[in-house]
Order: sequence, then C-alpha cells, then structure tokens
Amino acid sequence: MPNRPKKPCAIPRCPNLTQQRYCHVHQQKEQQNKYERHRYYDKHVRDKKARDFYHSKEWQRVRRAALVRDHYLCQHCLAKQRITPADVVDHIVPVRVDWSLRLSLGNLQSLCNPCHNRKTAEDKKRYGEGAG
Repeated sequence: MPNRPKKPCAIPRCPNLTQQRYCHVHQQKEQQNKYERHRYYDKHVRDKKARDFYHSKEWQRVRRAALVRDHYLCQHCLAKQRITPADVVDHIVPVRVDWSLRLSLGNLQSLCNPCHNRKTAEDKKRYGEGAG
C-alpha cells in the first residue's frame, strides 16, 4: 500500500513536510495540545464521579486487561478485517447509563480514536447527551 503524500506542518511558516499533522520538530506541540484538551475536559466537562473513576487504579487495571485481551487492536476495525492499533478502551454500555458495569470486562472493547468517536456519537443519539 502506498504512503500518504506529505503535507505542510500545521505550524504557520514551518517549511517541513509531514504525513501527520505536525512535523518531527513540532510533534511535542501535538502532545501538549492533547494533554491540554484532556485536562480541560476533566476539569470543566466531565463530572467529578466519572473523573475520579477514570483516574482510579481499578480502572487502569481493567483497562489494561481489556487491551491485552484484545491484543491492543481496534475491535470495530478488526470486524471489518482491518488491523488498527487501539488507543481507547470504551464502555459498550456507557458508564452514565449503567454505573454498575463500569469495571465489567465484558462491557469493555478496545477501539481506535475514529471508531471511538463514531461510537460516542451513536451513544449520544441513542441515550441522549447527558444520559444517566
């Protein structure tokens, strides 16, 4: 399969070309932006109960077990016969809908970011924006 064509770095006036959003010189900027987005979400959007849960050792242990079980591969992509690394462990039934399933390994699936975003959008349609 051919590589994607290179495009300009997202930093204004950067002369470097890359296949990602940022060139090798500005990769740290991408990580910093991601960290700031997650920090803002945790502080202002996510409720305290959910924030504490996602920072707990129990969640980290179950999350790791789900990734190992799924061989660190996105399960939605795998069903479509595509091999994609998993970035996120998702609750099949959202935590806001059924809190009791939050640590159930059977309620977890490993997903890549695009599949997780699609599934989250479907969940919002199905259960509503702030279900629970």
